[in-house]
Amino acid sequence: MISHLLSAADLDRDFATLVLDTADGMAAAISNREVRKLPTLRGRTVVNLFYEDSTRTRVSFEAAAKRLSADVVTFSAKGSSVNKGESLKDTALTLQAMGADGVVIRHGASGAAQRLTGWLEGSVINAGDGTHEHPTQALLDAYTIRSRFGRLEGLKVAIVGDILHSRVARSNVALLSTFGARITLVAPPTLLPVGVSAWPVDVSYDFDTALADCDVVMMLRVQAERMNDSFFPSVREYSRRYGLDAVRLARLHDDAIVMHPGPMIRGMEIAAEVADSARSVIVDQVTNGVLVRMAVLYLLLSGERGTTA
Repeated sequence: MISHLLSAADLDRDFATLVLDTADGMAAAISNREVRKLPTLRGRTVVNLFYEDSTRTRVSFEAAAKRLSADVVTFSAKGSSVNKGESLKDTALTLQAMGADGVVIRHGASGAAQRLTGWLEGSVINAGDGTHEHPTQALLDAYTIRSRFGRLEGLKVAIVGDILHSRVARSNVALLSTFGARITLVAPPTLLPVGVSAWPVDVSYDFDTALADCDVVMMLRVQAERMNDSFFPSVREYSRRYGLDAVRLARLHDDAIVMHPGPMIRGMEIAAEVADSARSVIVDQVTNGVLVRMAVLYLLLSGERGTTA
């Protein structure tokens, strides 16, 4: 039984499967309703605590909580007392005094979500902490892949781009390897983290070679806002070597899919015609994100958390 969702590495296969199956149940439950809301979390309060800019994740969690009939408070660091110097601890104690049952946090510092658990009695859900983890993104990606292929075991997944700064990559490696997927990281050496040799992955510097027999290609944005130095010669050179264009797309087998956690930089890591192609499940990822986050909120806050984790 878990009280918080801080890292994809904390999820064993049984509980991760429970989340995906619960998301399936949520999809079926709301599809039969004229008003797409369930009374499951009525009377509970969910706070979205976002210290970094976000569109998909913040709106997705807000929509998920509202569809479960929870009261939702969205807190942005901009325009709040954080700008006056208030600490994370004092913000947390304020939320505790207001009776928050669950807090969804995005923060620029790795470990911020874990720190929050020491100050709150309610559940904490990590919506991205620094370059550390983004577990619900990995869950929605796994759900999207399973929805297309019916399984995760044995699938070949290439994660391509800025691995060094990507919490999405770290969470997906942890979760997809738990499900038995075979993962290859594709990036220039400068965009791979120290210690990657200990990860349960293969590493390739050659995108074209890594595409062979690939079932899933997951493209990542180059996170220039986290870079204080030059990690590749030029945008044009990066795109030539590590961008997914129509020529590379044509080399994939007929059932292969293309993913991206967003936001995309069209024309850099992914061509517009690829992002909008029939192979792309990028829009599906957004749709599935609401269902998976509904499942996570339900399992953590309803008091009906299934078996173990």
